Amino acid sequence: MPELSWRHHALIQALLSRGPLIEDDFHAIFSGITGKDPGAHPHQFNDYLLKINKELSYVHFELRGCRNQYDGKVYYGVVNNVSDEQSKLGTKYTVPQLAFYKGIIEAIVQDVSAQGHISDIEALNIRMENQVLTGMESQSQGVPPAVPAAFKNFSISQKEKTLDELVKDQWLSSTPDGKIRLGVRSFLDLRSWFHNNYVPSCNVCNEAGVKAELCRNEGCTTRIHLYCLKKKFSQRRVERVCPGCGTQWQHSSITDAAIEEEDEPNRPSQKRQPLPPAAAAAATRKRLRSCKIEDEENNGASSSQTSVPVVSSTDFRRVTRKSARLR
Repeated sequence: MPELSWRHHALIQALLSRGPLIEDDFHAIFSGITGKDPGAHPHQFNDYLLKINKELSYVHFELRGCRNQYDGKVYYGVVNNVSDEQSKLGTKYTVPQLAFYKGIIEAIVQDVSAQGHISDIEALNIRMENQVLTGMESQSQGVPPAVPAAFKNFSISQKEKTLDELVKDQWLSSTPDGKIRLGVRSFLDLRSWFHNNYVPSCNVCNEAGVKAELCRNEGCTTRIHLYCLKKKFSQRRVERVCPGCGTQWQHSSITDAAIEEEDEPNRPSQKRQPLPPAAAAAATRKRLRSCKIEDEENNGASSSQTSVPVVSSTDFRRVTRKSARLR
């Protein structure tokens, strides 16, 4: 009997045919195939992924999850584990296009402000010659390497077309205001590339901090993803200081997130489910009896008193608080 069932194959095929999927969509596919909700059955979900990756490892592939550093959402995809960087993009792109893409990601990750983007104008002005110089030993001899004609003739219009293709294939992403950012597939595939090229990592999750918040101390190199900050500083008891140098970490979104999460426990009280009719009637009778007894004790009412005014539970709580203050 084969190690993987048709359900495992269906999950792999869904990712291969559709590309990286956001966590909710992948969970919905998993539920449709297996009949199990990953949230309610995390052990079974993880067991499926482990079995899939055990078989994919023989062909140097992996089903991997990653977090998009721009929106904090988790995505799943099948990636190539071969160390050759050009194989990451397959054979669809030409050598100049691969060099152009590599120049863009280098420009993004080398940004000391960790904004995680460059402008589209900066992307179009990427110099292809810099990619030829990378790793060439002829520089030590004072002889500049020859630039291939394909690089020299790679025009602006070709760069624009390549940008559109890279965005469409989710290797890059773009914003309405003309910013070029890394795409989900880059976060999935280039994890080892980030590490090998010494891209500064997040102090909390240890993943590459391409889009991150920086410590205000200029002498400190600590950077933390925004979603990691929210998780780390969401509790009021946690001191909001830089884990690297101890400088006070001030960020408006962190403060707002902390307030929102701390107020969350008080909200369910405003959304209580209504009691069933029988239980509600019993509770009302109990409140009426309590109210009658309290009234008789305080006012010395005679046994001829036979009725008690009916009040809502809200009015009753308000009256008893007032009586407690008068006492």
